[in-house]
Amino acid sequence: MPATVAALAFASGCSSHDAGAESSSSSAPSVSASSDGAREAVVAYVNALNTRSTAELIEVGGVKNEKWSRREAERILADKGGRGWKIKDVQVEHDMGPDTGSARLMAEDKAGKGMRDTFTVTREKGTWHVVVFTQQPAQPGKESASTDEPRS
Repeated sequence: MPATVAALAFASGCSSHDAGAESSSSSAPSVSASSDGAREAVVAYVNALNTRSTAELIEVGGVKNEKWSRREAERILADKGGRGWKIKDVQVEHDMGPDTGSARLMAEDKAGKGMRDTFTVTREKGTWHVVVFTQQPAQPGKESASTDEPRS
């Protein structure tokens, strides 16, 4: 399974806010353009896991509902879905500007097993998304960056 975590280096001078709250709601909250929108996106992600909702996961991930995204959502849900996650802490750092940052999530499932994840959060057209989809195909006409070692 591809990693669903995008770890980021934290820039100096960042501010942290939105520490801890539990979510027992089965419906996803509105992900707004407010300063709490990034945290709400993380809560919506946890709700999508708990309800095993492919559609909600795709929505909070900010990707198109296509064959590749449904397939990846199903893999994420098979790994983490339906466990009754309770959020213990969410911290959001707007470390890359007002529309991009990092979110750290600490949650516990109903069996007491912990989960810690770090996500990139992005705001696009006023809506916050959690970057959990890693298999998005390249846009037509664009080459992906090489991961080969440079040759001298």
